[in-house]
Amino acid sequence: MQVKVFADYHTHTKYSHGKGSIEDNVKAAITQGLTEVGIADHGPASYSIHRLGVKNPEALLDIKAEINRLQKHYPQIKILTGVEANVIGMDGTIDVPHKILKKLDKVLVGLHLMIIPKSWHDGRKIIYDNIIRYKLHKDDRKEIRFQNTQALINAIKRNPIDIITHPGYRLDIDTVELAKACRQAETALEINVSHGYLTEDFVRIAAREGVKFVISSDAHRPEDVGNMHKGIELVKKIGLPMEQVLNLH
Repeated sequence: MQVKVFADYHTHTKYSHGKGSIEDNVKAAITQGLTEVGIADHGPASYSIHRLGVKNPEALLDIKAEINRLQKHYPQIKILTGVEANVIGMDGTIDVPHKILKKLDKVLVGLHLMIIPKSWHDGRKIIYDNIIRYKLHKDDRKEIRFQNTQALINAIKRNPIDIITHPGYRLDIDTVELAKACRQAETALEINVSHGYLTEDFVRIAAREGVKFVISSDAHRPEDVGNMHKGIELVKKIGLPMEQVLNLH
C-alpha cells in the first residue's frame, strides 16, 4: 500500500522570511496533491532579527483574513492559519498571546536562537548558554540540555500547542522527556525534512513513548511545499506505524 502525506502544516511566506505569497503556497500544495496546507510564519520575537518573523501578533490575524478570502477560490484544499511561535522564556512563555492563539487553526512552537527573549535572564539561558557556554564548557552540557528540554516542556504545559517544530535542531534536548510531555499533552513532534539533521535514533526513541508525529516541509519557497519524501522514507525505514503519524494516509 502506498503511503502518502495529505497535509503540510509548516510552510512560510513573505509575511516572515519565506519567498512566496500565501496563494503561491496554496497552489504548490494543490499541485502536490495535498488536501490541507498550513501557513505557519515565524512569531514576532524573530522580527527584529533580519525580519525573520511577523511584525507583531496581530499580523497573524491579517494572514487569517487573507486565508479566508483565498479559501473561497480554492475549495479543493483546506487552508489553515498557523504560526511557528518562539519560546522566549524559560517558564514556557511564547511570543504570541493566548487571545491570538485561540483564533488560529494550528499552533506550532519551536526553540530558536534568533529571537528577542522575554528578559536578560531568559536570553542568557536560551541564547548565550547554547551558542557560547555549550561549546566552551563541556561539563555544563548536561545542565544546558535540561534547561532546553524544560523550556519546551513548560511551553507545552502553558500553551495549546499542536506541534513542536524541529526538536533538537541546533539545541541539545532530552528526547525521552520531551516525548513524554508531548504525549501527555497530545502535542505532536515534527519530522522536519528541511534541516536534514533528524536521525533514525531520535524518531525511534521518541516513538517508544507513544508520541505522535507530523512530517513537515518547513518550506520557505513555494516549490518546497509538500516535498516530504525524506520524511516518508524515514518513517518507512524504521517501521513507524502509520497511525502514529498524523498527516499520513
